[in-house]
Amino acid sequence: MDQQDLKLSKKLISSYKKRLEKEILDKSKKLRMPQNKFEEIINNNNELLNLKKALDQLEKESESQTKV
Repeated sequence: MDQQDLKLSKKLISSYKKRLEKEILDKSKKLRMPQNKFEEIINNNNELLNLKKALDQLEKESESQTKV
């Protein structure tokens, strides 16, 4: 994967992650959940955790390519 592909992947994953977090926040507010509860949901959501891991992995790959 070249640098341009890595940047695009990071951008797309970040964008999706933000939309998912916003959706959780909006639904939580609509249901009038306490703030600590929806923060807990965001911090423990499997899909969000996987997105964070993917972003970390892309960042490491990006760093390793710039060192070469």
